[in-house]
Amino acid sequence: MNNVNLIGNLATEVEMRDVGEDKKVAGFLLAVNRGNPDAGADFVWVQAWDRQAELCAEYLSKGQRVGVAGRLHSHSWEDEGKRRTAVEVVSRHVEFLSGPSRDDESGAEVIPFEAAVTG
Repeated sequence: MNNVNLIGNLATEVEMRDVGEDKKVAGFLLAVNRGNPDAGADFVWVQAWDRQAELCAEYLSKGQRVGVAGRLHSHSWEDEGKRRTAVEVVSRHVEFLSGPSRDDESGAEVIPFEAAVTG
């Protein structure tokens, strides 16, 4: 299987859009450190769907730390005559690992995804 587990920080704000009747998708770029402080990071696009997408868009912001469990998804397209390919993670679970960002003046409590769904 192509299951992955990643921990990183949001490199972008969460972008959410409607993709059909009662269907939502949220996407964000996740920066995952390579383990060595001098080695930099890898950047992975993550998709969250439906209720999970809504929670990510509401509670996450750039710089916050998250854990993502999901599956790899690759797709290809033509761009100016060249074949392009991208690999992204379609999340099954997004765990919020850090509190609100420093820019958050609302005082909103950031809660784990599962707690938000079950609680």
